[in-house]
Amino acid sequence: MAKPQFKKVFEDMWTDHKAELEHFMITHAKFAADSKANRAEFNKEGEKIIEIIRHYESVLCGRSESTGYGNYTSKLAEKFWDEVRKVFPEIDEIGIE
Repeated sequence: MAKPQFKKVFEDMWTDHKAELEHFMITHAKFAADSKANRAEFNKEGEKIIEIIRHYESVLCGRSESTGYGNYTSKLAEKFWDEVRKVFPEIDEIGIE
């Protein structure tokens, strides 16, 4: 059975940006353990990670829109972000003071 497109794009993102994402995993873990002490570093590094994630989200949704499945892009984006949140549960905290 073929892998869902959102999972493939997520894996492509991970392959293309392995070093940055793995480094952010450490920062994310520190933030999860002590958000007050690690918020500045988390926000700073997180901004770069969000840019990477949004790029791959637009790649994923752009493919769907160009193939005539524009109605499904919001669901596709949500599934993609669900994959992101499995690895980075605190991702939505980036930028919050």
